[in-house]
Amino acid sequence: MRILLVEDEDAIAAPLAEGLRREGFDVDRVATGGDALAAPEPDLVLLDLRLPDIDGYTVCRELRARSTVPIIVVTAKGEEVDRVVGLELGADDYVVKPFGFRELVARIRAVMRRARGDGGGAIRVGQLAVDPRSRKVTVGGTEVELTAKEFDLLALLAREAGAVVPRERILQEVWHTTWYGSSKTVDVHVASLRRKLGDPRWVETVRGIGHRLEQP
Repeated sequence: MRILLVEDEDAIAAPLAEGLRREGFDVDRVATGGDALAAPEPDLVLLDLRLPDIDGYTVCRELRARSTVPIIVVTAKGEEVDRVVGLELGADDYVVKPFGFRELVARIRAVMRRARGDGGGAIRVGQLAVDPRSRKVTVGGTEVELTAKEFDLLALLAREAGAVVPRERILQEVWHTTWYGSSKTVDVHVASLRRKLGDPRWVETVRGIGHRLEQP
């Protein structure tokens, strides 16, 4: 998943971008509103409001006028009126500085789940559809039979499509364990998913980190 970070302060942008990359996100950083509007459309925008050229409200409004890309405003402007204006202009969430990094990552994942329809219908990644309510999976309209754990693994990867999901998190959320010795179980299930989805490129292994769901 590619994130566009719009932040003019290097002291904030550099460690934030580094942390997000460790979480498996691809991060492009720009320092001005003009560059944000000129950048290729990402999967999500983290937008500071205080920019040196165009204010963040204008950037938010112009992005929303042409795109449905999820936008999270990240700013020191924490008054209620600032939050209301930001949300009314089309932001999907609003995080006030200083913020906890883990909270921000959780908000990014929550916004992306909403954007992909998780909880309100099937999660779609290209020809793949994963429906958490019916626990059905289809590829190109053809249903794929999965075991319970295979479905849970695929649903987790689908919610984070494009981002690397660390093996430790997979173990915690799918197998409810932190014992790393169980990781061979993950490998077996990943191999089975690749076979059943019909193309091994659906699930990429990022050596030493985890796995990522990508449309082949």
